[in-house]
Amino acid sequence: MYTIEIDETLDVPRSKVFAVFAEHERFGKLLGAPARRIKDSDQADPNGLGSVRKIGIGPIGLEETVVGFEPDSLIEYTITSLSPLRNHFGRIRFEDAPEGKTRVNYTISFDDVIPFTGHLVRGALEQGLRKGIKRLPRLA
Repeated sequence: MYTIEIDETLDVPRSKVFAVFAEHERFGKLLGAPARRIKDSDQADPNGLGSVRKIGIGPIGLEETVVGFEPDSLIEYTITSLSPLRNHFGRIRFEDAPEGKTRVNYTISFDDVIPFTGHLVRGALEQGLRKGIKRLPRLA
């Protein structure tokens, strides 16, 4: 199993940070990849529990389903389409930090399908997420 853990404190209020991660199209901008919601949640927030987003273009895109959602606090998701990853699970926790800042704890775990590719996927994904999180204040 491969794991990515990112723990960052951002000088942005929690509700604004959460909105970037929760709104599928804005999350795509954070990743630097096209993303769109393809299924609305049955909850008040269309990006909430049960919503599905597609990240990427055409057949090389992935579908992720939100499996945990607590406004301004938690987003959990898993890949629900064909993927080079197995047992993928993402968890993003949001907490208030001193001086109006927000602590983001982002953990992703997965297994690789093709042996020995997980290390490469982990490195590329972690680098992309860290770069995106640095852009988050401009996206909020």
